[in-house]
Amino acid sequence: MGRGYVAHAAVTAEAGPDGRTRLTRLRSDGPIALRETPDGVYLVGAAAGPLGGDRLRLDIEVGAGASLTIRSVATALAMPGDGESVYTIDARVDGHLDFAPEPTVAVRGCRHRAVTRIDLGPSATLRWLEELVLGRHNEPPGLHTSRIDITRSGHPLLRHELRADPTSRSRAILADAKAIGSLIRTETSTPHTQPGLAILPLSSGGTLANAHAPNTPTLRHLLQTAETLIP
Repeated sequence: MGRGYVAHAAVTAEAGPDGRTRLTRLRSDGPIALRETPDGVYLVGAAAGPLGGDRLRLDIEVGAGASLTIRSVATALAMPGDGESVYTIDARVDGHLDFAPEPTVAVRGCRHRAVTRIDLGPSATLRWLEELVLGRHNEPPGLHTSRIDITRSGHPLLRHELRADPTSRSRAILADAKAIGSLIRTETSTPHTQPGLAILPLSSGGTLANAHAPNTPTLRHLLQTAETLIP
């Protein structure tokens, strides 16, 4: 039988009277452990996974005038288990959020779904970086679906979904890529394409950069290139 964790972690950052950001809520739960450091908040895997059957949720709130950086200490392994695993992130941002964890690896046999919903305030800024590795070394990937919905003041900014399924035609879209990633910034850039990278300005403001590569170092290089091209 699968472990079937149901976990709900949360972090809230607010600007103090002196203008400095302080954490007013930092709640870990189950396999999602949050640790405050001088560099920001780190996601620490308190258990293996996510495993099939897990239902994990992280709530993020960033108040006006506050700035929150979220990183992780290690790669996450989406593992097979008892059914589909789901990791949901709900973020409300009125200040600045910089979210860039280490990659997720879609292990053979997994069925994982990542759902992200971000609500930006009128003057909020965002940097959101995600990386996915399709299977471990010399291993075919599992099924991984990621969905991100971003609104600003209730109006749609981005609706983006990617389904990496080794049994579907999406492999034709991804070609022989072993690593894929996306970078979302609220700054607006000009369009740019090169092998493995597409930078697309959003009609409602902001920029989406999509990259794919045969390995993680090459993917990182492409995403770093995207960073330099977004003002």
